[in-house]
Amino acid sequence: MEFGYTLLCEQTPPKQLVEDLVGAEAAGFDYSVISDHYFPWIEELGHSAYVWSVLGALAQATERIPLMTYVTCPIVRYHPAVVAQKAATVGVLSDGRFTLGLGAGEKLNEHVVGRDWPPVDVRHEMLAEAVEIIRRLFGGGYVNHRGRHFTVESARLYDLPEQPVPIGVAASGPRSGGLAAERGDMLVTDRLMPEVVKVFRDGGGAGKPVHGQLPVSFGSDPDEALRHAHRLWKWGLSGWKVMSELPGPVNFEAASQNVRAEDVAAAVPCGDDVEEYVRRVAQWADAGYTHLAFCQIGAERQKDFRDWARAELLPALRARFS
Repeated sequence: MEFGYTLLCEQTPPKQLVEDLVGAEAAGFDYSVISDHYFPWIEELGHSAYVWSVLGALAQATERIPLMTYVTCPIVRYHPAVVAQKAATVGVLSDGRFTLGLGAGEKLNEHVVGRDWPPVDVRHEMLAEAVEIIRRLFGGGYVNHRGRHFTVESARLYDLPEQPVPIGVAASGPRSGGLAAERGDMLVTDRLMPEVVKVFRDGGGAGKPVHGQLPVSFGSDPDEALRHAHRLWKWGLSGWKVMSELPGPVNFEAASQNVRAEDVAAAVPCGDDVEEYVRRVAQWADAGYTHLAFCQIGAERQKDFRDWARAELLPALRARFS
């Protein structure tokens, strides 16, 4: 397995995102992922920088660590032809270190342009068509496309990396797992989903990378770390049938008001017990994940987590899983 570092734009100021990734590269993380949001999930998180501006800075501030959007929605807020241009440019700036993670999105971020939020089956159709457009543009030359959902009129990308930017496709169920197998170079999920991994493998994704993400709350006091996680992460337990449909931070606050601390503890390792983290990672390894990014909760705790990961967590994980 490879182990990554999550940059969460919804909780961290833009300049700190750059500083954090420089620190993550120095700490020895294998790769990085970064969210693409217009809103934070809840008001207390308090940030939501434009990820493509941040990616340009990340590409120049780092030398080795791979970059990946986790994930970009190319169907409403962004047109796929524009996503292709942005991704190709970051691919050039990063000397080929960039992967474009794509997904069907959430109403939270996409409603801002004033278009109707499509039902999930239509969103999957749109995502499949968007991936087709993006791949054609990555191939060079002019692209014309008149599809069910998108039109592209004589578009061409003039700045392309030496190799086309790889595309990961996010999935949360059987339909999207099959779409990821058919259209993606890798599968992306944000929670442990062995059933989706199986659909992906059986549908043509055998041998392709499988990416996951584990929220964590590092701290020397496990009880305090759990309180911290409960305050800032209880929104994350709703599941995608809820999370993809809510329109604003206030709705996520309301939807998660009855989530208990013990519910968060079941999903988020809290504290500094390396063996507990190793046990959690083993569940992902057993499910067939090849990549796992750690999302430390709270902007103010990033450096402490990186220092601990460098000294204790990453060596233990590599001894067990690499």
